[in-house]
Amino acid sequence: MIGVFHPGTSVVHRAPALAKLALLAVAVTVVSLLPSLEALGVAAMVVVLLFVFARIPARLAWRQITPILWLLAFAVPVQWIFAGWEAAATMGLRLVLAVALAAVYTLTTPVSATLDAMQVLLRPFRRWVDPDRIGLALALAIRCVPLLAELVREVLEARKARGAEGSPTAFAVPVIVRALRTADHLGEALMARGVDD
Repeated sequence: MIGVFHPGTSVVHRAPALAKLALLAVAVTVVSLLPSLEALGVAAMVVVLLFVFARIPARLAWRQITPILWLLAFAVPVQWIFAGWEAAATMGLRLVLAVALAAVYTLTTPVSATLDAMQVLLRPFRRWVDPDRIGLALALAIRCVPLLAELVREVLEARKARGAEGSPTAFAVPVIVRALRTADHLGEALMARGVDD
């Protein structure tokens, strides 16, 4: 979800995050239960229309789906060998449709709206969990992904500059040390703002 949100004014963009989460859950469940390739073909057309309706550029939509193709390049042939081509095609299409539906959600919903929706969902369980703390934890986890990605990129560049590209130690040790240091700074910042454990 990091940096994926594509601003827009379509009805899909304006729909409440909670409603979209509920529809996403229902749609993925329906897709996983569709029995035939024909039914999945109809579902694929509906998903394509959803992308069009949300005015999401084709290149951006394709970028969200391509990561699953690497998994399918391995999983589909294995499924074909053990269960036949129809089962393999059905499984592959189901996975692609599920990822595409999730992409529609992430492309049309800001992370902040998703976090607010999660807090609303958790409010009935306030007796056992603190929705605000869980929302904060989710926000921090989501924010830390690009931070760690940038940290790894910097370490890879430094390792390349030192000529130690083949050394796993020259990669792992700096990444772990810098990640722990970042976590310490984050903890100190939270404590300074009164968010103690």
